[in-house]
Amino acid sequence: MTVRQKILKAFYPLFIGFTRLFRKNMLILNNDRYVQPSKSFYDLSVVLNTNHSLSMSDLKGKKVLLVNTASDCGYTNQYEGLQQLYQQYKDKLIVIGFPANDFKKQEKGDDATIAQFCKVNFGVSFPLVKKSTVIRSADQNPVFHWLTNKAENGWNEQVPSWNFSKYLVDEKGVLTYYFDPSISPTGADMIKAVEE
Repeated sequence: MTVRQKILKAFYPLFIGFTRLFRKNMLILNNDRYVQPSKSFYDLSVVLNTNHSLSMSDLKGKKVLLVNTASDCGYTNQYEGLQQLYQQYKDKLIVIGFPANDFKKQEKGDDATIAQFCKVNFGVSFPLVKKSTVIRSADQNPVFHWLTNKAENGWNEQVPSWNFSKYLVDEKGVLTYYFDPSISPTGADMIKAVEE
């Protein structure tokens, strides 16, 4: 862990307290009408940082939490909460991290470096995708294109507002929630959504 990363980890509780006090990055969007996607989530696949392919169709019957991540961000300590959530609900939920360097170059490492950082510092055992782009662009990861494109997912246009934005897809492949970065992976809003 770099000096910067150690400082960010130490000050994470203050950082989160500040963001909540000023209601920064606290948006939650809900597919309350349960709008169905026009393109199936299960047609998508990703390449993991292990170079293995993961088809979303292999995840049918489980909820899937998709999170854009970064190693040098004020929210990086959320890896710990994501791992806790993954372990607590492993029978019904899979968490997938999407390392991305889209916000102020906060993910500079290669896939091996990112995986090592996550494992050593946060005990991450949930799948990590090869480093990719999650914001709208010609290079946007196809999963994030689906998550942020109403014409495909049925209702949501919200792109990640920063690192550690979270999207929850239910057991039937329907996008049900978007959570901004300040929403804790182990907070009441997330737990309620996972347990629905």
